[in-house]
Amino acid sequence: METKKQACAPRTKKFDKEAFAKIDGTEIRWLGNSGALINSRGINIMIDPLLKGFDMPLLIDMPIETSSIPSLDAVLITHSDNDHFSKITCEEVKAVCKEFHAPHYVASLMKDIGIRGKGHDIHESFQVGNVKVTLTSADHAWQNEYPKYKTRKFKMEDYCGFWLDTPDGSIWAVGDSRLLEEQLQMPAPKIMLFDFSDSAWHIGFQGAVKMANTYPNTKLILWHWGSVDAPNMKEFNGDPKELSKNIVNPERIIVIAPGDAYKL
Repeated sequence: METKKQACAPRTKKFDKEAFAKIDGTEIRWLGNSGALINSRGINIMIDPLLKGFDMPLLIDMPIETSSIPSLDAVLITHSDNDHFSKITCEEVKAVCKEFHAPHYVASLMKDIGIRGKGHDIHESFQVGNVKVTLTSADHAWQNEYPKYKTRKFKMEDYCGFWLDTPDGSIWAVGDSRLLEEQLQMPAPKIMLFDFSDSAWHIGFQGAVKMANTYPNTKLILWHWGSVDAPNMKEFNGDPKELSKNIVNPERIIVIAPGDAYKL
């Protein structure tokens, strides 16, 4: 049987506690898969960190050990899938993290690991230091189609993206989602953390092209690609080269290595 090839992220660049220091500006570090560290002038926020404990083989090394994280102002979790809500990662950083935020359902699951997560409605906003965070809509209730995984009736409000207004510009972590008309009506963010996997319960390749072209000047940091060794799973197999052929201003695609910093 022919083995499918998949795009692989650049080699990981390790970072340490210096990445969490107060800086002049805002930096984004991709953590691999769909995780990010955002340092906004010393306010440190992680989104969907998956630093250990994933149940599939990886193509990348993790850019930092949980034990090396000195402090976090907040961890934001978009939904309950284990490639986004890594219970072991959250459990190991809870001693150095001030707050955990998520949709209400995900916050309720945090109780199982001793975390008092703050649950939020879609479109609700809250403040983390100098960063205003707003939950945005997502459509990713795939479990409802599979009896094995349908442990409850999953709702749209169990999933979200996060819009971050920093002093240096807006960052939109869109989250796992099928394309929604609402997502095409947002103000143009400075940067999107952009899921472009061609899967029925993700944005899909054509949806990714449509969203990218709706915001033609927004820079795109690609995620949910190049990290998981799963050549037969479309969810993890976006290829930046294919995306660049199909969008306007393709030079705005930012392919960074896990752990590397991009400054707004």
